[in-house]
Amino acid sequence: MNDDRPADFRARIRDSFSKQAAMRTIGAELTRVEQGTVEIELPFDEKLTQQHGFLHAGIISAALDAAGTYAAYSVLDPDASILTIEFKVNLMSPGRGERFLFRGEVTKPGTTIIVSDGRGYAISPDGPAKLIASMTGTMMVIRGREGIEG
Repeated sequence: MNDDRPADFRARIRDSFSKQAAMRTIGAELTRVEQGTVEIELPFDEKLTQQHGFLHAGIISAALDAAGTYAAYSVLDPDASILTIEFKVNLMSPGRGERFLFRGEVTKPGTTIIVSDGRGYAISPDGPAKLIASMTGTMMVIRGREGIEG
């Protein structure tokens, strides 16, 4: 990954994430911000489950999308923003754990389109983290569009 981006990408990502009402609503926390990689964690909350008591697929997808999109945002110039235009999620195991970790990583940087991959893990005190989902997402870089800044 090219390391010539301004060092303030971390501050821009943290500021943008703090404005995400959806992430705040589900209790998600930004825990790692590196160039090309972002991690988001959230604790288990019964209010975020489906009928069997597992973390809902929609919550998993939202957190993976945010992690992948912010990973892509980390490789952008300060005057650009980004929007997800497509993603595919594979749910591999029930979302059962005390905490969940969602990691997004840039797979293919670009000036117009960026591709990222994500992995979601369930974390329990009695064993290693378990892979519960993967995602591939495509993001479109936005420049000069009113109402879509940073």
